[in-house]
Amino acid sequence: MHRRSFLALAVRSSQYLIAGAFLGACGKPSPPSTIDMPPLEREQPGRSDLAELGPLQAPDGNGIRLPSGFSSRVVAVSGEAPVQLASYRWHPAPDGGAVFSTEDGGWVYVSNSEMRHGNGGVGALQFDGSGRLVNAYPILGSTNRNCSGGATPWQTWLSCEEVARGQVWECDPRGRTPAAARPALGRFWHEAVAVDPESGQLYLTEDRGDGCLYRFTPRSVDSRGRADLSSGLLEVAASRDGIVSWLPVPDPSAARTPTRYQVSGSSAFDRGEGMGYFDGTIYFTTTGDDRVWAYQIATARLYRVYDAATAATPLLRGADNLAVGRSGDLLVAEDGDDMQLVVLTPGGSIRPLLQVSGHGASEITGPAFTSDHQRLYFSSQRGAAGRSDAGITYEISGPFAGRL
Repeated sequence: MHRRSFLALAVRSSQYLIAGAFLGACGKPSPPSTIDMPPLEREQPGRSDLAELGPLQAPDGNGIRLPSGFSSRVVAVSGEAPVQLASYRWHPAPDGGAVFSTEDGGWVYVSNSEMRHGNGGVGALQFDGSGRLVNAYPILGSTNRNCSGGATPWQTWLSCEEVARGQVWECDPRGRTPAAARPALGRFWHEAVAVDPESGQLYLTEDRGDGCLYRFTPRSVDSRGRADLSSGLLEVAASRDGIVSWLPVPDPSAARTPTRYQVSGSSAFDRGEGMGYFDGTIYFTTTGDDRVWAYQIATARLYRVYDAATAATPLLRGADNLAVGRSGDLLVAEDGDDMQLVVLTPGGSIRPLLQVSGHGASEITGPAFTSDHQRLYFSSQRGAAGRSDAGITYEISGPFAGRL
């Protein structure tokens, strides 16, 4: 069966459940039942162990501690124009981000602004093929607390509002097409999105202490693999003994009841944060309990990849934004703690990739690689001053290729 037909059938066949048995069910979600993922479950031949990266060196001129052979540069500062001839000033409180390749061999880094009261949105930095910053511009404005989000296989950015009945906005990284709200993805405290490119389904986290994990099945996917996010089926996860079931959410608009309270038996995750997809698995973090999770799509099994409470050396705390290296390494940004970007390797080891010095009241946000994995972008959301208007966005260059 063609994927488009399968997805449409899945939505239609679930409509009876939405209107029927689950419509009256409600209650607070329960903690998920799960098991730890053995390191060898993630080990595959040829993947990097990052051992040769070496220890972090002393802070460089930008206050960044990096392994030998790597360097940093500041590409944008909140309130300042990143490009002299462009009028756009870089937004405050930079958060989740992603990189998109351009037709001329360059790329665009997009970054959310986690500001309240209609002052949020998304900004973009455009680089040419040599890495020179050539333009800066907004792609979304007048929204609220745009925290994290996710890139789609069809090259759009999904920016998530972290407020009650927040929405997901689909944005054009090049700024040619106006951003569009996607209410079918649910109205809740959105954090991040990851797309399964095989099925076209989306997975979403919710940043609340009793938040849930969601899955969205679009009604249709065209022949180029682009999903129509204007309609589809929103479901919530229920984990029992490490096996996940997906239950339809009766009212994704949350007109009367928050989505996380609509389905009896759903599972609570303590402040769901960053997400990423790799090789049939959805990875995500929870800040409230400092965990990293893995959901294996084919088996519907849920694992703990990392748990600070049981780790022999709890190097990672404040687990937040997440990026996936091309060899399966997980890069997890710390919200506070000692401001590290930490790597979890497929073999189960953990080590810092970098550390931002002197930014004790900030958090690391928006890690994202260029397609060739030669450059990494991220932000210190509140900078050394610890204020939203003091955010700094960095570029890291070095021998990532073949290692991450």
